[in-house]
Amino acid sequence: MDKAQEKRLRRKRAHRRVRKSVQGSTDRPRLAVYKSLKFVYAQVIDDLQGVTLVQANSGEPEILKKLEGGSKSKAAARKVGEALGERAKAKGIEAVVFDRGGYIFHGRVKEVAEGARSKGLDF
Repeated sequence: MDKAQEKRLRRKRAHRRVRKSVQGSTDRPRLAVYKSLKFVYAQVIDDLQGVTLVQANSGEPEILKKLEGGSKSKAAARKVGEALGERAKAKGIEAVVFDRGGYIFHGRVKEVAEGARSKGLDF
């Protein structure tokens, strides 16, 4: 097994551990973060109904317009969090539980969280 496969497997194990305790409900949906090599994705999910309520990603044209550092930078992650926070507030979502997706709470994942908090999401 090469180093990249090992890293992916380690992240998936960590995500399974986190998901044992983090579950979104109608009152407090789950804010899930995923980062690919090119973009940052975030969505608010109601796990009881199995639906995505709100989503944002750094590949969207309205977010890309505001960026200078590219779609995978920390600035892009913050903009994704801010956009998600605004959209969630518009849908009446005040509080969420944060699912870091097996990633460490650092860098782009932290920026998504701070961007969402800056727009008034509580977690």
